Amino acid sequence: MDHLNALHLFTRIVEARSFSRAADMLDIPRATATHAIKQLEARLSTRLLERTTRHVRPTPDGQAFYERCVHVLSELDDAEASLRHAAADPRGTLRVDMHGTHAIEIVLPRITEFRERYPHIDIVISSEDRLVDLVREGIDCAIRGGTPRDSSLIARRLAVIPEVTCASPAYLERFGTPRHPSELSSHQAVKFFNSSGGVDYPFEFLVDGKIREYDLAGWLTVNYAESYVVGALHGCGLIQLPRFHIEDALHDGRLVEVLPDFAGPGVPVTALYPHRRQLSPRVRLFIDWVSQLYEEKFGPPKPVCLPHSKRKG
Repeated sequence: MDHLNALHLFTRIVEARSFSRAADMLDIPRATATHAIKQLEARLSTRLLERTTRHVRPTPDGQAFYERCVHVLSELDDAEASLRHAAADPRGTLRVDMHGTHAIEIVLPRITEFRERYPHIDIVISSEDRLVDLVREGIDCAIRGGTPRDSSLIARRLAVIPEVTCASPAYLERFGTPRHPSELSSHQAVKFFNSSGGVDYPFEFLVDGKIREYDLAGWLTVNYAESYVVGALHGCGLIQLPRFHIEDALHDGRLVEVLPDFAGPGVPVTALYPHRRQLSPRVRLFIDWVSQLYEEKFGPPKPVCLPHSKRKG
């Protein structure tokens, strides 16, 4: 196996956490994959992978080498894609990072449509609760809720998602139902933080034509969107998040909307990608496709009243 194919194989093994699955993806024998990695490790004079009977994972050197490989292979794919015939039939691996709720509820249910249109594009989707470094980690594009802070990235607005404030019937029976945001000082909220440093996001409402923020007390703090919802379902406090995330719970009465007359500003959703002289066809095609999904579900993008950085769903 030549050196370039060995790098492709190595990245597949890291992503699949398995020699067998990676070999199946590339349609090569398992023994060939094992031999190629041994040769690569010998060439580099370092161990790249830790192997157990159940798992394969990169060593610290292997993880660093993986990140460089992803970047180099992505650049090679872009160089090939810049050719006219490659642009007409885009190929290569597309790496996308997005919130898990968006992946599960919006993108993955329709992902086979993209594959049918572009059968030579392989897709790797990661869902991290942190702000990934797109350039360093070889991510082609990311889909993010909130207002982008990294000015080095190109941003394309996909949608502004309506929010809802809600709680469980048990919570409302105990604490009462607020009729105006000013009454929230006597209520509890499930608090939220994320790994990038955002903590205790205030609730936001349109009051007298202005977006106003309200800080609520609370005894439970979480950093995962599903935990945020489960906390509300079990009566731990009020939550404010995109409506689509909890549509079923609202429909069957497990959660009850409050303050419906005081709309929030909505959560902007943006596609982000590194600034390059020429955007690769596979990234451009994916962003065009995914923007259609968001427009079908939430309507055309619209301005947000005030910037914020909620990332609860």
